[in-house]
Amino acid sequence: MNTAELLATRTAHLSSALSVLYPDDPIHVVRGQGQYLYDERGTEFLDCMNNVPHVGHSHPAVTEAVCRQLALVNTNTRFLYEGLAEYAQRLTDLLPDPLSVCVFVNSGSEANELALRMVRAHTGRREVAVQDSAYHGHTTGLIDISPYKFDGRGGSGRPPHVQVVPRPDPYRGRHRGADSGPRYVQEVRDALERCRPGAFFAEPLMGTGGQIVPPDGYLAGAFEAARAAGAVAVADEVQIGFGRVGTSLWAFQSQGAVPDIVTLGKPIGNSYPLGAVVTTPEVAASFAGGMEYFNTFGGSPVACAAGLAVLDVLERERLQEHARVVGAHLLAGLRAVAQRHEAIGDVRGQGLFVGIELVTDPEARTPATDLARKLVAALRRERILVSRDGPDDNVIKIKPPLPFSAADADRLVAAIDRHLP
Repeated sequence: MNTAELLATRTAHLSSALSVLYPDDPIHVVRGQGQYLYDERGTEFLDCMNNVPHVGHSHPAVTEAVCRQLALVNTNTRFLYEGLAEYAQRLTDLLPDPLSVCVFVNSGSEANELALRMVRAHTGRREVAVQDSAYHGHTTGLIDISPYKFDGRGGSGRPPHVQVVPRPDPYRGRHRGADSGPRYVQEVRDALERCRPGAFFAEPLMGTGGQIVPPDGYLAGAFEAARAAGAVAVADEVQIGFGRVGTSLWAFQSQGAVPDIVTLGKPIGNSYPLGAVVTTPEVAASFAGGMEYFNTFGGSPVACAAGLAVLDVLERERLQEHARVVGAHLLAGLRAVAQRHEAIGDVRGQGLFVGIELVTDPEARTPATDLARKLVAALRRERILVSRDGPDDNVIKIKPPLPFSAADADRLVAAIDRHLP
């Protein structure tokens, strides 16, 4: 099929709730390699938006591991097999104490849904506090704790069992400046006092909130406040885990915090369906006291083969350090460009998780939503793929596969420089 035929078939047979990227000029993707995607004509696109193929599109080591295991056996976790035990040990060894017990699932949404069940089993409480603009997944239970969805188009508003705290945005949030951490922590305390909380769910760096890097002290203070209120601290690392932030393997570590539950997905299997919940022995024991947990595909031999291969590649190719170095280079380039364009209100990020907030008035910090839309389209014409997000869709999101290079960063920076007023 050509692109027009594909689009027509998709429109006829898939739900219209499922959007397509670049609807005016969609990309017919047939292949990926590293940080690049290729269409049916062989045109190469620099992928600056896909954080799922974490170690690179179609990485040969991950591909080979999955194919090799699939040719042998793929079953469920009620059987004994080496891959599951090895992966559980290797994964938990990468997390700080007391996070030492894991359960494998198929996706980040499943991980966060399971975390909710664990919270309720451990605390006996249903109420939760969440960050404004946060997104934790697409299940019914997670839509209920995702302001990005329940306050967005088609949403039904905040459910009674959910308290919302301001997103910790030091640039355009309720409290501004690098010293705003204590004020945002107080907002968390205030929200927890309004309910009988079972958990505080946090994205250590917020994605749908607009690539938000919280002010110093925020996450550790918020987790401390949650525990003081009898709640479980949950870190949603689905978007940002496995070394993307560069300075640490997990984004919560860059904030000097340790959660009671961490949820993992997206990059964990380098596009193979896999997710995980890692928690403390205490929380795990509470969850094990009730009904049996079973997952047909979570933690299967093939899933574990993919997860192990990702860990091997991260270590062998030193991709965490690569993210730190290239991310610093990218941020420096973007901040230099910001000096030439008043439309860039803020450049922020850690490692290869970067946001550019566009504004129409640098003093009022008015969101430049239309300019962001035009910039995404202009970059697509140059075969560079980025996305936009944030409450006002005015933040350019950059979260490429980790092989993204300094030369790729320079190409992206130069293109942004050309297309901004």
